[in-house]
Amino acid sequence: MKIEYQETSEDLATRINIHEQYGARNIDDWMLELLLIPKGSRILDVACGAGKQLRAFHNYLDGEAEITGVDISDELLADAAKLNRSLGEKLIIKKLDFNQPFPLENDYYDLLSCCFAIYYAADIPFTIREMHRVLKPGGRLFTSGPMPDNKQLFYDVISEATGKTIPPMPGSSRYSSEILENIRSTFSHVELHRFENPLTFKGVGPFLDYTRASLSEDRKLWSSFFEGADEFEEVMQLISKVASRRLLESEDGLVMTKVVGGIVALK
Repeated sequence: MKIEYQETSEDLATRINIHEQYGARNIDDWMLELLLIPKGSRILDVACGAGKQLRAFHNYLDGEAEITGVDISDELLADAAKLNRSLGEKLIIKKLDFNQPFPLENDYYDLLSCCFAIYYAADIPFTIREMHRVLKPGGRLFTSGPMPDNKQLFYDVISEATGKTIPPMPGSSRYSSEILENIRSTFSHVELHRFENPLTFKGVGPFLDYTRASLSEDRKLWSSFFEGADEFEEVMQLISKVASRRLLESEDGLVMTKVVGGIVALK
């Protein structure tokens, strides 16, 4: 199943910044505590985006690792290359389409990470087999993605504002079912861990910024809600009204809980 998706640098940065400003927990800290990666590891970050996880790995290991980031987006790879320059060219940055055979050797990496991306693969079993192939025996896959109850407030507000049913999301509809099942059928040992991070908005502005970035980023998934810039702005106005009313009715603000699964799989 091919899912049309193209993340932009601006939308990605907006969402990451909001997570960091308004969240109670840091997901990269959780990932690193879960994995306890030894120095000297060879790490491959698939769909590395602008390099958020690359930076986390580099800082955690004090640069004592071979860290490679790959992505299909030229825009995001340019951002990752800029990060690499700021780190003294300690990373390896390459272009890679995870829907095609990986141009990488067998049994090489100690850790392969793929954060918030694997559910956009056209052929999940193929992509997982390629990830398995390039890992060393005893190497680990770490992948993260939204669980079915992820950011429920976000969907509730949109549904109330538009009167429409939320379309199936590639992540929350596939991650803990189809993707987890395929990883279990390919790897020798698999664990599913759960991360919850409440984002608390005392004002409506940051929630609307997050919503705007998310709808824009995944706009092809929301085609039944809007077409073009004018309809998009109309939908945002409706969402703003509902979010503002809910904020007035709540003593705690708007609380949107990110609920993420982390799959750790051993080759």
